[in-house]
Amino acid sequence: MSRISVTFERRAHAKQKVLIAYLCMGDPSEEESVALALACVDAGADILELGSPFSDPTADGPAIARASQRSIAKGGGLAATLRAAKAIRAKTEAPMVLFGYYNPLYVHGEAKAVTDAAAAGIDALLVVDLPLEEGAALRARAAEVGVAVVPLVAPTSAAARADEIRAVKDRSGFVYYVSVAGVTGAAAAPLRDASRQAGLLREKTGLPVVVGFGVDSPEKARQAASEADGVVVGTAIVRQIEDGTTPLDRMTRVTNLIRSLRSGLDGAG
Repeated sequence: MSRISVTFERRAHAKQKVLIAYLCMGDPSEEESVALALACVDAGADILELGSPFSDPTADGPAIARASQRSIAKGGGLAATLRAAKAIRAKTEAPMVLFGYYNPLYVHGEAKAVTDAAAAGIDALLVVDLPLEEGAALRARAAEVGVAVVPLVAPTSAAARADEIRAVKDRSGFVYYVSVAGVTGAAAAPLRDASRQAGLLREKTGLPVVVGFGVDSPEKARQAASEADGVVVGTAIVRQIEDGTTPLDRMTRVTNLIRSLRSGLDGAG
């Protein structure tokens, strides 16, 4: 079984929810990103979503866009993210999802990007601007090296999307349900409705479904996870990093946030 499958089954068996922590790799530095990612795992995060910074992050709100800009200014990008992933994998068996946009994968070479991701210890790819219809070649190559490709579903997705996901179920790992038709960091995301939709999607696809966008507190985590299998938290973590003044301050802020989210989720089973 994959690390992702084991993680979801372990939490489900304990009647708990999966917490996925997003970090923009390279912000504030490659080395500190590695330390912060490991701290997230120690504080209760189950899966790490490693954001590969991109110059035009169309799905991301202002906080993550600023983090991408800061990272790129210091040399961040796909290659640096994969180096960080390899350093993280050397110290933890927590599943890692590479989050990014298709352009850097294309420039790197699609097949090579998948191979390099697997070699770095990545368990799944989440390519936010690559539609399911256009991703057959990527999924095929990823399947060859044991890497899943996570599909996204939004409130605007057609009902047939669930059937399409079920058709590639063995290559997906889990489904990411986007709570709003907008960018990350949405303050007024309809999380209870998103959680209901996630539960229905799980029944239709047979895959675990997590809710992302707009989860930034223990209460919102509980709402989002009430009928879903877990949540993704990104902007709230990135903001703590941005507001931190020293490495210790950033570490403390991020650790405290993850612990509070874990506590909130443990009341949502």
